[in-house]
This record gives sequence, structure tokens and C-alpha cells, in this order.
Amino acid sequence: MQNEPFLSVRGRLTRHRQHTAPVRGRRPGRAHRAGAAGPRRAGRGSAVGFARGNGARRASGRGSRGAGARVMAQFHPPADRPSAPGTVVARAEDSAVVPADEGGGLMRADLLTDAVDGLDEALAAVDAFDRALRGGLLRPQPAQAEGLAALAGAVAGTPLAERVAEAAAKAGAGAAGEDHLTALAAARTALLGAVHDALLARADEATGRSRADGTPAAAAGAHGANLRAAARAWLCDLARAGWHGIDHDLVSQADTVVAAMLPDPALRRLAALLDGFAAELAASCPGASPERVPVRRWADLWARALLLTQQGAPAAPAAGTATGRLLPLGVDLQEHPTAVQAQVHAVFEPADGTTSRLVRASVSAPKPDTIVGAGLWQLLRPRTALLAAAGDGRSMELDAMPVTAGGDLIWDDAHAKPGGTADPFATARVALSTAAAAATAPLDRHPAVIAEPVLLEGYTARQDDDGTLVFDLAGHLLAVDADRIPVAGPLTPEAVAASGACIGLLRWDAGGFRVQPLAVETTVRRKAVAVHAGAWAAGTADKAGARAEKAATDAVSVLRERAGRLLRA
Repeated sequence: MQNEPFLSVRGRLTRHRQHTAPVRGRRPGRAHRAGAAGPRRAGRGSAVGFARGNGARRASGRGSRGAGARVMAQFHPPADRPSAPGTVVARAEDSAVVPADEGGGLMRADLLTDAVDGLDEALAAVDAFDRALRGGLLRPQPAQAEGLAALAGAVAGTPLAERVAEAAAKAGAGAAGEDHLTALAAARTALLGAVHDALLARADEATGRSRADGTPAAAAGAHGANLRAAARAWLCDLARAGWHGIDHDLVSQADTVVAAMLPDPALRRLAALLDGFAAELAASCPGASPERVPVRRWADLWARALLLTQQGAPAAPAAGTATGRLLPLGVDLQEHPTAVQAQVHAVFEPADGTTSRLVRASVSAPKPDTIVGAGLWQLLRPRTALLAAAGDGRSMELDAMPVTAGGDLIWDDAHAKPGGTADPFATARVALSTAAAAATAPLDRHPAVIAEPVLLEGYTARQDDDGTLVFDLAGHLLAVDADRIPVAGPLTPEAVAASGACIGLLRWDAGGFRVQPLAVETTVRRKAVAVHAGAWAAGTADKAGARAEKAATDAVSVLRERAGRLLRA
């Protein structure tokens, strides 16, 4: 489950934040709100072409030596005043994006706002199918049949074409079986995978980042056929009923399947997904009203779960080992009323001197909904030494640490020891530009999972016309996803607005690229300081953070004492 950016429902873990229920203190991603806002055109390359087997066009570091993740939007230093490393001076007449120093990277900010040919059409076909699924496929109306035909038309000319066309015809007549619904789910997943590839290729082109070729291998699930079949039958019943036709009896049928799957590690990934999906549906029973249906997200969960029920579906990502130095960049904290997860993004420098890589390491923990804010770190700290290192600004020395081909470290403290001081901004300026990114596993190819570490400098932060915080990169506006800034840290939207440099995650949401800040450099009382979202991971002397930690300690003590009473009773 290391490759799943999970959030929890009923104490277990479910999919990505943009696929999940609203998080306490933050709004859900706009791309997954009810009705799924239509996308803005955002990049070159054909998404439909990718779906038809053309493949993603990967960037190859063209444009400059040391191409990477720093935005130096259309800036050159004046000839009579050389710039210090990491500083830039704007010159409006320049049309090229260049690094501020020889060792830095560059980023084509304009590519993040240009159109991707075919992107709107691919997402329109997905939306048409999602609307058909919302109403249910037991007695489909003409409009639903049109949506099914749109999905089939979008994959015409691909190996899926014949099976999807047959499935769309059967579903449009109200006679779809499990194989037909699975074919429709596969077509939908392929289209979103194509969108993911096109957007990721655009991000790679903009940053000049290289990416591993090929597809990460995964171990195939070879057992649990009866449980998989039971889960598949339930998911097909959901599709026939539609989100407006669900009731508690239908949703509760998943409970016995989930309970039987959870003890088996090979089935736990699917069980967690089904459990969270069922919990969200149960919260909307009976019959979710149109304004309460997160159309795209529920369709995402349904399609992913249906594909994972197939025999031969990936059970777990195949893992190798990593030996070398790990340099943390920042911590992405995701909170849910019943669970919390911290994902550390880092640069890994192999001991054998090969190309450095971008990697992630995740740690999750169940939590009561009374523990919020800085108290979350108490639940996570005992589970990995990496959080302490990230909070203290230190590196980690890894020895044969398991790692997937997708770049996820399967963290084990036995394979790591603390290293020396490692400032994230120094890491970003020196090592991020040359670090290679990992390929994405097939079933993880979705626009919502794009999270590319970048370093931005030389921007002007300001409020857009609609009140959104944006970074102005020489006239190219990059929205800041301030909703993702966790309250369990000192980083605030105000600090981001006053910053001059930012380490963040480049994401795609609400029809465009956005940046989620992980750390910023700003000025406080005339002194340059760095503010990190994960600064409290190793403990804090901050008054507000200390109060939240103490309150969380008291809450945990009370809950443990009550749990002990129940066990003794």
C-alpha cells in the first residue's frame, strides 16, 4: 500500500485526497467536486492520441544543462550587475526562460498554460459516461445511451474499440453483464490515463525533467477469486442502481466482502478501497441527491475497484532496493477525520554514483476525530525516523531500503540511519534539477496523482481577480493550492504570499496546473527565513504548536484509558 496516497474512512485507508471526502479544514480538490468542473485547455500534445497508443512524449532535458524544476520565468541579470546564485532580475523584453546561475534548472512556465490538443475531448467523453453512471444502467435513458456511445467513440481505433462498442450497446439496452461493465471501466481508465500521460509529458517538457522509460512491473494477484468475484458483483449492482438509486441494503453488502479481504495482505489494497467507497456511499443514503453526488470521484473509485477485482490485476508493486543518501524536500500532510498520512518527497542519491532519483515515502496512522492540528504528528512520529529527519532538516543514509519502480520507498527504520544536515532549499537548488522521475504504474495513471516536486523563484505572489493566490512568473500565472496547506505546521497562506522562493508539488486540478507549497523562503523582521509545512514533525517550540500537542496528548491518554476499560470489561 506504499504507492497509495490514502486517506481513511472507518479507520482504514482509501484513495487519493482528490478522490476522497472533504478533509478537515480544507476544501476538496475542485476537479472532484460534485459535477466535476470541466477542464480548461492546458498544454500541447493530444490526450486522445495517447489513448490510441501513441505513447507519452517524454522530455529529455532539452533547453539547458542542468534542466530541472526551478522557474526562472523570462529573466536575465543586467550585464552590468551580475546576479548571485538563486537570484533573478526581470527584463520584460526577454522571451526565453533561463536559469539564474550555471548550476540551476529552468522551467517553461508558458507551457503550463498552453493548450493540450484533445484534452477537453477526452475529459468530455469521461464526463458523459460518468453522467450515465450517475443515473444507473438498469433502465438507461436515451441521454445515458449517448454518454455510453461517446465513451466508445473516444477509444475507437484502439485495441479496446470492439469490446467497448459492444459493451456500450449492451449497457444502453439495459442488458450489460459484468464483462461489459468491466470493459467500460477499462475504457474510462484508459482515457484518464491518456490525460495523465499528456499532462505529465507537458510538465516534463516545462521542467526539462527526465523520466524513467517503461512501465513499472507489479506482482499479479493470483488468489482470492471468490472474494474478487463477490466484490465485482457488488460493484456491478452499484452501476445498475446508479448513485441516485443506492440504499443502505445495497451499500451494506460490501461489509462482509471487506471483512473477509482485510486479513489477506494481497487483498488489502482492494479491501481498503471498497471499504472507503462503501462508507462514502453510506453517508449519502438513501439515494444521493444530484447536488450531493461527486460524479467524477465516485466513478473513479468504482472503475478502479472494478479493475482491481480482475484476476491478474496488480496486487502490489514490485520492489528493488536503494542504498545511498536521502535528501528530504518537504512533507505533504493529508488529514481525514479517521486517519492521517504524511508523504515525504525527497531526492535519493545512489551510493554507486548513478543518476539521482525523485522518491517518496509514506506513513499513515488511524486517528480519532478529536485529534487535529499539530497533535497529528504524535500519531505519526513513532512510525518512522524519516519524519524526524525531515522536521530537523537532516538527510538519511539508506542501506538496501525496499523501493518500487514507481519511486515509493517501502520504509523500514532498520534500513536507515540519520545523516548530516541537509537544507531542503539547498537540495532543491543543487540536486533537484538533475534528479530523474519514476514512471507511473498503469492503474495509477490519473490526473489527480500528478505531484511533481518543483522549485520556484523570482515570482511575484498576488491575489488574482477571483481572490485566488497566484505566482506571477513574468506574466504567466500559476495558481497556488492554498487549500492543501496543512494546519499542523507553521506554513500559512500569508507566508506563501510574502515569499520569494517556494518548494512545492506541481499538480493538475480544476482544469489547470497548480502548485501546492511544501516550504517557502520569506522575510521576517528583515531576516530571510525558511518556513516548512512539516517543520513540526520532529517536535516544536512554537507556542501554538506546543498547545495543540499538549491537547492531543491529553486526548490520546483519555482514549487509551477508555479503550483499556473496554478490553478489561
